[in-house]
Amino acid sequence: MPGGVDLGVLLLATMSTAIAVPVNPGYRRDELDLYLSALKADALVADPKVAPHACELAAAQGIPLLGSDASGLMGDFREGMSPAPNDIALVMHTSGTTARPKIVPLTHRNLCAAAAGIAGALGLSRADRCLNVMPLYHLHGLSTLLGCVAAGTSSVCTNGFVAPSFFEWLDSYAPTWYTAVPAMHRAVVERAEANVDVISRRPLRFVRSMSSPLPDGLRGDLERIFRAPVVEAYGLTEASHSTSNRLTSAGTKPGSVGTSTGPEIAIEGSGRLLPPGERGEILVRGENVADGYEDDETATAAAFTDGWFRTGDVGYLDDDGFLYVTGRLKEIIDKGAEKVSPAEVEEVLLGHPHVVDAAAFGIPSARLGEDVGAAVVLSADAEVDELELRRFAARRLADFKVPTRVLVVDELPRSGPTGKVLRGELAARLPAVIAPKPASGPGIA
Repeated sequence: MPGGVDLGVLLLATMSTAIAVPVNPGYRRDELDLYLSALKADALVADPKVAPHACELAAAQGIPLLGSDASGLMGDFREGMSPAPNDIALVMHTSGTTARPKIVPLTHRNLCAAAAGIAGALGLSRADRCLNVMPLYHLHGLSTLLGCVAAGTSSVCTNGFVAPSFFEWLDSYAPTWYTAVPAMHRAVVERAEANVDVISRRPLRFVRSMSSPLPDGLRGDLERIFRAPVVEAYGLTEASHSTSNRLTSAGTKPGSVGTSTGPEIAIEGSGRLLPPGERGEILVRGENVADGYEDDETATAAAFTDGWFRTGDVGYLDDDGFLYVTGRLKEIIDKGAEKVSPAEVEEVLLGHPHVVDAAAFGIPSARLGEDVGAAVVLSADAEVDELELRRFAARRLADFKVPTRVLVVDELPRSGPTGKVLRGELAARLPAVIAPKPASGPGIA
């Protein structure tokens, strides 16, 4: 169904009596088939005009379809329907190191802990109003909404981010803050000069950034334009909102994602917890952390130990408890607000009749932080070019997963005994992406 306030109300209502499972409507048919099969849904709420493939697949899988008109979903209130803290409220799926998504059940306790952490870290009050431009099928967007509910403040939920509309929203709704990912912030900065009157008329208390690293230059541009502090935070699907900078001079450090908003944060290396200043894998433990993955004991055992969630991110804590994220152990590509699994891209490319080997990897992007690159080995005498391969992928993947560049090579570089693809070597052969190519449209789709 369309996003925005209707979806927000529907998700809150569903979580109060059942389990909500938001799904990106931009997924292609094969992706939706995979997700719907894995999620074991009892019903689908969708608008056939917005998500026709989802509706068709639901019918094929015997999943009842409920219309997106909220008035048709209302029933009589029944006593005794209040959920318990450890009941599952929300199920999210996350990209992983395999093409099949990992299913993450989050309890009411998890979500309430995260929401309280957001409200407290940002000092939210009833005087605040959030402009939430994040889609609510992303935990960034949904956890922001829950943080506002926890604080008793209001949230304007748009139907996703539309750059030309941002300053119209700012003027119409007069928010005190907004939250977005760096790629969206960059689009706002690019339009700021033409909207100085709106910026002057609608001052912000602060700006928040999350989901991928915020470059120092972009942070400086935002602070200069809005004359307000920029708060960077850190969270994951499995651990929701975990750290944040605060709105005081002592509560923020540029380049850091802040201090804990409730959970324990630790750094591990060589099987031991590391002292401040030493880099290792970031671990999170607390009431905001999920218990594991659904129907995936192997992945759960690898990622969850003694209550700690192994994030796959690399970083360090300073002496004041501020967390700095410096890289990733995992190979997930952070493309703006989206997470792309290389294995999923590779699986699609290997479905081409003339592709015999494939590897996907992140390449630098001035706008998105990272974009999707790929390298393929073709069968002998194959006459296939980059454009055809991108078209092939675009028919099977959501736009944000389609490689911006595809490199044809004689063989993939691999490490010695393990045979692991050396993705860094492949990425180095491609230049940084200055402006992302469209994933669909004339010449692609």
